[in-house]
Parts: sequence; structure tokens; C-alpha cells
Amino acid sequence: MSRFYFPDNIQTHQDYALPDAAAHHAARVLRLSVGDHITLFNGLGEEYAATITFIDKRNVNVHIENCQNISRESPLHTTLVQGISSGDRMDYTLQKAVELGVTHIQPVSCARSVVKLNDERADKRRLHWQNLVIAACEQCGRNRVPQVAPVISLSTWLTTPSTSQLRLLFAPDATHTLHTLTPPTAAIELLAGPEGGFTTAEYQAALAAQHTAIQLGPRVLRTETAALAALSAIQTLWGDF
Repeated sequence: MSRFYFPDNIQTHQDYALPDAAAHHAARVLRLSVGDHITLFNGLGEEYAATITFIDKRNVNVHIENCQNISRESPLHTTLVQGISSGDRMDYTLQKAVELGVTHIQPVSCARSVVKLNDERADKRRLHWQNLVIAACEQCGRNRVPQVAPVISLSTWLTTPSTSQLRLLFAPDATHTLHTLTPPTAAIELLAGPEGGFTTAEYQAALAAQHTAIQLGPRVLRTETAALAALSAIQTLWGDF
């Protein structure tokens, strides 16, 4: 059943007009019709069964039938701290991280980031990434939408107090692997570098900020692969895979 994000309060047995982007997708892409059943969610944990009561090329009205509190969230609370990569690489990483159950996303600019964002461009990219996350939730069935935080520098992030129990840093020459770690019982952070990796100074600063360096096998993984491989592995070891 088609799912749409509806960023507002939803009440059962009420009628609503879908937002413009959702209406366009329903009418012009999916080509839905009056009487078709869809699901709405507003990111707070519930999903709502709805029926289309009116549709044309630009407008879609729906009637809310009932509400269900269905959780498809991972038991792990994970924050992905991702060094900004270029174009589709960053998009792919965030989309798949949502599918794999990440809870929060913090983009960070690093010394070797290919993409350099000023304040205005950073705000636009964050909005783009948040919309991408919403679309990923529509596709994968999540009813809670992970938040993409504003872009900050890696140095700023490393000096920000953290409440995470386990802070992991990916490094090909690390001695630890996920199998050597004690299974966490609280929040986890995953710190992944940009295309060019971390500088020596960034690596040492992360270690000083209580990150544990781990390797993900003997092969060097690309920036768009490392975080996704780690998320898959921790979901298998400690989560709901």
C-alpha cells in the first residue's frame, strides 16, 4: 500500500488534503484513483489508514479511517556522523542508512571533504537530505523520521559532549573489530570519513574524544560503503536482523 508523509496532526474520521509533493506523486506518478487505500504517517510513530475521496492532477483529498501504533524501529539507538561526500554518494549513504534503522544523522565537514558548503548551501543540502530521509521512510515502512542535523565541522562535533555509550571510528588499520567489542546497552555513534578519509589530526582528535577505532575487514571500504556495512553488521550482532 502506498505510504505518504503528512507533516501535521492527524485525526481519525477527518478529511485532509495531501501536501503538494505527495499529491503530485499520488496523482501523476502512482496514478491512484478515488477509492484507493493509502497510508499516512507524520513521523511520530503512528500510521493512519486512509481512502482517497478526490483526486485530480494537482489535488488529492483523503478520509482517515483508523490509526495504528506500529513500530518498525530498530532496538538500537544509532547516530551516523557522516563526513560529507559528493552528490549521489551522500544521498545513497543516507537513504540506505534510514532503511537500516539509523536513528539520527549528523553531517560533518572534514578537511578532506570534496564538497565545501557555505551556510546557505549547507542549509539547502540539509533540507534536501531531510526530504530524502522522509522518502526513505515512506518506502521502508518506518513511522518515525530520523532527523538530519545542521552541518557542522568535525572538530566542533568532537568537542560536543556526547551521551553515547559506544563511539566507533572506522579505520582500515585498526586492531579492534565489532566482534571484539562488548555489546552496548545504550546509544551508539558511528563516525565515517569523507572520500579522502580522515587526516592524522582528525583521527587523533577522534580517539581523544573516546572513539574506538574498528576495522571492517581487511579491505578498504569507500565512504558510501563503510557506514552501511557497519550498520548492517551491528543490526546482525546486536539489533533486529
